[in-house]
Amino acid sequence: MRTAAAGIALTVLLSAICLVAWGSRAVLPCALFGVVATAIQITAGTVMRIGGVPAAFSVFVSRWAVGMGLRVAGIVLVVVALVLGRETFAPLPTTIGFLGVLIPLLFLEARSLR
Repeated sequence: MRTAAAGIALTVLLSAICLVAWGSRAVLPCALFGVVATAIQITAGTVMRIGGVPAAFSVFVSRWAVGMGLRVAGIVLVVVALVLGRETFAPLPTTIGFLGVLIPLLFLEARSLR
């Protein structure tokens, strides 16, 4: 729940910044990819917590790999959106929406796994 709230707050903040910087056309890509980043991070965090925290190293590594695979899939999704929908998904707002939400949430997850 904490990750979702932080992701939504970051998405709203970054969308407002994009609105001021580039106008209303920048809000949709920023907000959309902020929500995508939040969903990816929630899913990756859920995968890490399946079955309890004290897991064998091999189980931990496989869960970590799934989470990283989800994040890489998100980056691929950003690239596909930029290539195929260049008029809707401007490069800077799209990238700011995705990375500006995903990276802080990744650090938040790292702090919660200690």
